[in-house]
Amino acid sequence: KIDGCSIALQYEDGLLTKAISRKGKDVTSKLKDISNIPSKIKVKKIFQVRGELFAPSENERPTYAKRLASEYLRATHSKSDHLGFCCYQILNARINQYNSLKYLEKLGFNIPENYFCNYTTGIEIFRKNWVDKKLFYNYPTDGIVIKINSRKLQLLRDKSYGAYPHWQIAIKN
Repeated sequence: KIDGCSIALQYEDGLLTKAISRKGKDVTSKLKDISNIPSKIKVKKIFQVRGELFAPSENERPTYAKRLASEYLRATHSKSDHLGFCCYQILNARINQYNSLKYLEKLGFNIPENYFCNYTTGIEIFRKNWVDKKLFYNYPTDGIVIKINSRKLQLLRDKSYGAYPHWQIAIKN
């Protein structure tokens, strides 16, 4: 769970055409200056992704990393050389989480570290390793995100009105 500013990017015929913040603000001109956001990708349709704008050098101070990113988005004139973007989701994807991340990486996006387990008991091991700074130490994190990999199960959970309607959950320390 990278602590930064959530951003959605839209590409049309391979060109970055729009960047929107979580608050709905158009930040396209600002995001075009972030060095690790591809300005052009090899996709010939509308393609939308989500990710996090953050300060990679602030991995020990996640709240400060978020503040730096939000100050950059608000400022009229500011430098972007201290910021990075980590892409973690293709919107309206038809493939599972693992394949989505690999596809994003193939397109030139920076993706987060990711680990897989087959049983829920493994989640506690990942959480403890994160707390002990053995996982995700290259990012300013304030938790970990657990996701169901199966796209079929994700869609079922999205439509569910039961106790667990979501297919991803953030665990904070």
